[in-house]
Amino acid sequence: MLSASSASIIAATLPLVTAHGDEVTGTFYDRMFAAHPQLLNLFNRGNQATGAQRQALAASVVAYAEHLTGATDLPWNAILDRISHKHASLGITPAQYTIVGRHLLAAVAEVLGDAVTPEIAAAWDEVYWLMACELIAREGRLYHSAGVGPEVNVWRSWRVTGRIEETPDIVSLTLAPADGGPVPAFTPGQYVSVAVDRGPHDQQIRQYSLSGRPGTNSLRITVKRVRSTPDAPAGAVSTYLHERVAVGDTLRLSPPFGEVNAVSGDGPLLLVSAGIGLTPAMSALDHLAATAPQRQVTLVHADRTESAHALRDELGRLIDELPEIAVQLWYEEVVSDCGLPGAQVKAGLVDPDLIPLVPGVRAHLCGPVAFMAGVRRGLVARGVPAENIAYEVFGPGMLRHDHN
Repeated sequence: MLSASSASIIAATLPLVTAHGDEVTGTFYDRMFAAHPQLLNLFNRGNQATGAQRQALAASVVAYAEHLTGATDLPWNAILDRISHKHASLGITPAQYTIVGRHLLAAVAEVLGDAVTPEIAAAWDEVYWLMACELIAREGRLYHSAGVGPEVNVWRSWRVTGRIEETPDIVSLTLAPADGGPVPAFTPGQYVSVAVDRGPHDQQIRQYSLSGRPGTNSLRITVKRVRSTPDAPAGAVSTYLHERVAVGDTLRLSPPFGEVNAVSGDGPLLLVSAGIGLTPAMSALDHLAATAPQRQVTLVHADRTESAHALRDELGRLIDELPEIAVQLWYEEVVSDCGLPGAQVKAGLVDPDLIPLVPGVRAHLCGPVAFMAGVRRGLVARGVPAENIAYEVFGPGMLRHDHN
């Protein structure tokens, strides 16, 4: 709980800090990376290049301050769960919070200048450490559950045992522990971090949802190549995985993390995905086929075209194994009946009003943020309780979009 004296200071200075949030975090990253260049290895450099990562940090600290002062009703328990799982997948340590805090507060003082009195600096320091201590505690519990020791080394070598080109831009990699040890359990909807070394002092880390069934002797990720655009560089890790990784190679993976359970409950389930967002849905369907084939489940998937729809053959198998499944496919361009018996095919973008719903349904969404936000709004408008809708969000920007 924020002290009373700090609460009044934070409430009074929130507008000023919010107005300069991006400038503060830009200064923060410049200071921190100059002093600790090795920390660049923990950050998505594509997001750094576009400024998205800087906006995410500003949003998280300001929103937490709003939470402490009662100025927002964001569900912070869920948000901190999401942040702590992401941090655990990166191997963030308590000592790194000290580095971040020191440079963040120095950046506030540098940007705001004489406006930052010792009392204001102390109040924002209190906000930061309240947030940091909550995250450190949550991450400690996650590390313990994953069998990660106090030295916080989350990385383990995995050998690529299978590679399938799903589409020209999507590849599936099957991986087994290089040490021959056990494969960790996971829940559909969780992800692993993959770390690759592109050169000296150039490690890059990305998160990928697990697309296979839990309880087997391997893990599977299905990766879309991120191509460059005028506003953003090509995906460093996705390009590496597509162009340089073959069967027999090894990769470093974290244990599975992620706060979202794509198969929670035992009642009707709705899985809604777009593009590569199908990966947790496919994991969920494979899991249900093995453990609860009679569960009532609806899959709604959107893609550009039939040929861009990855894992279609596998979906056909799962339709055969799940007698209570309904499948609705939305293609921006429809060129055939899609060749999946029992699947309903529609042209254009997903219309939330046409998604089949049954009473008591729980929904899981995964895809671009704007797509999920639109579907979520539509489901809520049709009577699905907001607490029954889970969704996957990777990368920055997960705060303000979550509850629109």
